[in-house]
This record gives sequence, C-alpha cells and structure tokens, in this order.
Amino acid sequence: MRPQILTPLFAGLRTLDGIGPRLQTLMRRLLTPHEQGGEAKLIELLLHLPVSLIDRRARPKIAEAIPGQIATIEVIVGAHSAPPRGQRRIPYRVSCSDETGYMELIFFHASASYLQKLLPVGERRIVSGRIEDYAGRPQMPHPDHVVAPDKADDLPLLEPVYPLTAGLSGKTMRKAALQAVARLPELPEWQDGPWRAKNGWPEFAAAMRAVHSPQSEAELLANAPARARIAYDELLANQLALALVRKRLRKSAGRATKGTGVLREKIVNALPFTLTASQGQVLQEIDADMASAHRMLRLLQGDVGSGKTIVALLAMASAVEAKRQAALMAPTELLARQHLNTLTPWCEAAGIRIALLTGREKGKQRERMLGQLNDGELDILIGTHALFQDGVAFKDMALAVIDEQHRFGVHQRLALQAKSGARGTDVLVMTATPIPRTLLLTHYGDMDVSKLLEKPAGRQSVTTRAMPETRLGEVMDRLEKAICDGSQAYWVCPLVEQSDVLDVTAAEQRYAALQKRFGGKVGLVHGQMPGAEKDAVMQSFCENEISLLVATTVIEVGVDVPNATIMVIEHAERFGLAQLHQLRGRVGRSREKSACILMYKPPLGDTAHARLNALRETEDGFAIAEQDLRLRGGGEVLGTRQSGLPEFRVAALPRDVELLSAARDDAKAILARDAQLSGERGEALRILLYLFERDEAIRLLKAG
Repeated sequence: MRPQILTPLFAGLRTLDGIGPRLQTLMRRLLTPHEQGGEAKLIELLLHLPVSLIDRRARPKIAEAIPGQIATIEVIVGAHSAPPRGQRRIPYRVSCSDETGYMELIFFHASASYLQKLLPVGERRIVSGRIEDYAGRPQMPHPDHVVAPDKADDLPLLEPVYPLTAGLSGKTMRKAALQAVARLPELPEWQDGPWRAKNGWPEFAAAMRAVHSPQSEAELLANAPARARIAYDELLANQLALALVRKRLRKSAGRATKGTGVLREKIVNALPFTLTASQGQVLQEIDADMASAHRMLRLLQGDVGSGKTIVALLAMASAVEAKRQAALMAPTELLARQHLNTLTPWCEAAGIRIALLTGREKGKQRERMLGQLNDGELDILIGTHALFQDGVAFKDMALAVIDEQHRFGVHQRLALQAKSGARGTDVLVMTATPIPRTLLLTHYGDMDVSKLLEKPAGRQSVTTRAMPETRLGEVMDRLEKAICDGSQAYWVCPLVEQSDVLDVTAAEQRYAALQKRFGGKVGLVHGQMPGAEKDAVMQSFCENEISLLVATTVIEVGVDVPNATIMVIEHAERFGLAQLHQLRGRVGRSREKSACILMYKPPLGDTAHARLNALRETEDGFAIAEQDLRLRGGGEVLGTRQSGLPEFRVAALPRDVELLSAARDDAKAILARDAQLSGERGEALRILLYLFERDEAIRLLKAG
C-alpha cells in the first residue's frame, strides 16, 4: 500500500480546477505518452518541468518599447475596429495610448463581445506581450496578458514556459502546475544530511516549488540546486530499486549446474570455425556462475556478429549434460525461427533434442511438444513470449537465455525464471546492442556483465559510404553488378507503406520499383505480414532463391545470411545510430568483401550528419553506443519506451552521470547499514521509492 502522505500526489488531474475531460486527455498525451488509457497524476505533472522563462519585468512607455522584445505597458484603451463582415483575414484592432504615444493591439479570429469586455473603451489596462513594428508604429499581436491596474499582482512578471502538445495552452499548464505545487505535502527527508548540505540542495517540497517558479534563467539549468536535487532523487530511487532486486536474486536459492563437457565437445567439433579467446573467457564466467549455489543473472554484451549464439548454445549444453533443460527466448518469431535453423545442425551433432514454440504452434502439435517438455523428452526449447504461457511447464529447467534483452522488461525476466518453481533458474541475458556503461548502471544494475570483444575468424570489415538520394541510379547499377556476380543484398526502408505525413520511401513502394528492374529476384518482408508468409520469403532469401530482400527494420537482429554482402539503408538519417549499426551487421558475415550504403535526403541536420559520420568512421559497437547516447539520450538508445525500462522524467543521461555514480554508491551504503529500510532514513526512502513508482522494490522488501 502506498503511504497515505503521498495520496495527494497520486490523485488524477481531474481533481484540479479547470481540468475537464478534454484537457485531461491532452495532458495525459503529454505527460504519459506511452501509456494507454487511464489518467495522468499530479506527480507526473510536477515532474514535467519548465524549459524556458518569459521575463515581463520590462515596463517601458509606448514610445520606449523595442520591437522584438516582451514589454508590459499600462495603457488607456481607445477605439475598437472590427474587420468587415466575412473578411476573416483582416484582424480586429484596438487602439491604445499613454502620455508618450499610441499603439495597436491586434487580434485574429477574435470575438468582438469578448474583446469589448476585456478591453473597455476609456479604461486603464496593463497589457503584456511581444512588441512588433508595423509601418513605423508599434503594435502588440495577441497580448499574453490583459489585467486591470488593481489586478497587477495577478500578472506573472517571470512566467515559466512548459513543453506543450497541440490544443494545450501555456496558461492552462501554468495554472495546473501551480495548483499541483500547492498540494505538495512536507515529506520526510530521505537524503543524507551532509551530502545535501554539501550540494546546497533544498528540501524536496521546496525544490518542487522552486523549479515551477524560477526567478532567473540560471534556475532552469540542470545543475541549479532545486533541479539537481530532484534529478538525484529520481536516480537514487532507480539505483535503490535495482540494488534491492539484485540483493533478492542473490539471496534466492539457486543450485549448482555442472556439465560434463561431453556434449559441448561434440558441438565444438562440429563448428566450421574456432572459438575466439573472448568466447572462451565468457564461457568460463558462465560456467563458474552455473556451478555456484547462487542464481546466475548475467548480461552478455556482444557486438553484431561476435558469436553470442554459440556461447548461449554451449551454456545450454552444460545444463543438458547435467540432465536438465534450457530455454532460449527471442523477441520475435522471425528471430526465434532463425535461432532454430542455426542451432539445429549443431544440436543434432551432439544428440541434443531441440524444438520451437511460438504462437503459431497449435493443436495436437503443440500438445505433443508441451508433453515432451513436461516429461523431460525435450532438452532445449526456443520460443517467443509464448514461453510465458500457463500451459508451458518444464520438467527441470536449469538455464533461461533471453536474447535482445532491451526488448523485454524486468517483469518478463522474472516470469521466465518462475517457470522453474522453487528450484531456481540461472538466467543469461544477451544483447547485440552494445550498452554504454552509464546505461548499464541504470537499467542493468542487477546483473553481472560479460563482453565479447572479438569477431570470429573470417569476418570481414564492412565498407560504409553515405550517399545522397540523388545518386540512386548509381546504387542500382552497383547492385545489379553484385547480383550478377552471385551476391545477395538487403534494401531497408523506414516505413511499410507510403505516408501522407512523412516524405520517405516505403518498403512496398521500393519493392515495386526494384521488381521492375530485377523481376522475380526481389522479395519483400515487413512486420505487418502474416508470420508464415514472412518466413517463406526469409527462407527463399536464405536459400538464395531471391537475391534482393526489401525490408523494414524487422531484419535488424538475428538474420544470418553469409552470402548477403550489400546493405542499402534508405533515408538513413531517420534511423538511430545503434539501429544503423545493427542493420549494417547483417552483412560482413563471410570472407567476402561487404558494403553498407547509407542513402540520405539532403540537407542533413547537425545530429544526422554526426550520426552518419560516426558510422563511417568505426565498426566498434561500444564506441558507437557511447556516441549514440551523447546524440540521443538514454531512453532512445535502449528503446525504453517499448520495453518497460525506466524512463527518467527529470534526470538525463549522460548529462547526470556524476549524480548517477553518487546515487549508486549511496544505494549500496544504505542497504549495507539498513537492509530492510526499517530505520528513520529507511522509512523515508520507502516513500521515495513509492514517489518514483518503484513499487516492485517495496514488494521485494516485504517478501523478505
């Protein structure tokens, strides 16, 4: 149960004056854009901070007002001049004056009765807005504020500006934020006293009041005391929650799984390549974890083509050697089937029984497979989210391997572990998206980390070139020559079908154009196709029945066709850096020279230019990941919006990396002193966890 002191902050926005159903919907879209339905809460509004400041303190006379600047002027209202009936393009004008001269207030599409009430002729009013020059005379289009002199205190001389969405005004946002601030309770202090004093940070409620009423541009900066305090609170909640999850997993009983090495040796002998030193090192780390009495929770980072899949198979072979079972979970059916195709020959060489379970396996085939799994007649089961389903029961699962971890949340990880019941399952999580150290701390702080730093022997580097779309003809000619020489190629587009909104080539449109030139040698695959149809096209490409595969990013991970040596990425400026690197990794998987062509629509913005340059300069996925973090921020790099990983509202990485490191150290020290958060500071920290919606951590505490 959430502490009662926080109840006001978790009330819906409809409890605020002036927020009805329409505004609530708009605010939910702004504050919780990735949640379906429900109502945004006051705490989400409070964590939505101003980005700039309008200074209305300049109080010139009309003759002193400077065009282009914000001015607050006391005037006498003169004549109103409405546009002729039907002439909506002509503005409504209100003449005003003071002792130094005249100016006009300009309103388009205005209500005459409203303006006559707002600006009564002959009365004094204070108007505030941007001054413009029109034919040598000052005017103020659509004043931001109009108040009577006796209401001057109602006019905000320093007005914070919030990020908005279509249909939502700054005034509405400001009014709602001030109401939310007024409801802030005085919360117990959860921060370490000397640390807060050293940084000069206010208490939480005072910090919230300060960030919503900034008194200078300096107070909008990330390192301003009030903002830094709230960012640190958010990072501390994150690090404390991760530390509690890790502590619980370490505490929960595991069991030793030791392989004999017999099946592993058969697999290694069947491989067409030799394991790298890096793969050998990682296997030693995994073996040590599996042999211990604690549950393994290890993240395996490996750049595109570094050989993670074979490491996973050899780890699973250890579980099978110990007379137990293993599971391999992939985020898409396409990738799950690719894993089955890759692993089956090696499993057959070792006598390992392997099968695939997706949403497509139904009826008697599914029942038979689940029966074999329950009876221990299947050694390794590959699958998608279907592995979570209630009817899926292993006889004795020792190891769960999760591929492309950033597509899954912590809850899904725990659900797969639960399939083993009380016996405890080791978990190996893999990602081909190299994760910067900063993000490892925030999103994977509950895991041990291994890295594959070498490419298997025989892998070629990929030549990368950026070309404007005006050179499409050259790309087509080069492609034709490569296909005639027996090579295969990918052509990736950002959309499935043409869009009226985005001026980008869609996969279906490009497929039709390439078919005219290459005929039946072209195939199309995208995420909206039925699974069986998609698999059939992929199989044709794998077997070299088609030479050119037009696709969306559905082929971003896992697809392995060594004969494919050319990757064309259309509208490359629309993709993230890590995603471009993933796509490039689909080629260069054999001893043949490979190329990646990044086609873009000029002119390029600074960020897009930096992104394409970084890709041309290096194939080091870890260097690319760090650059991507600098260019785009943590949420975009990891795809947190799709995966359920935490998305920070105030803190931002890599900007706040020093605060993150401090929060990590603080979380460790807190749990070393008060493991159950039962002391005075511990109780306050429980409130912090609830405040930033890390309720899962509280449940772990209560479960012991």
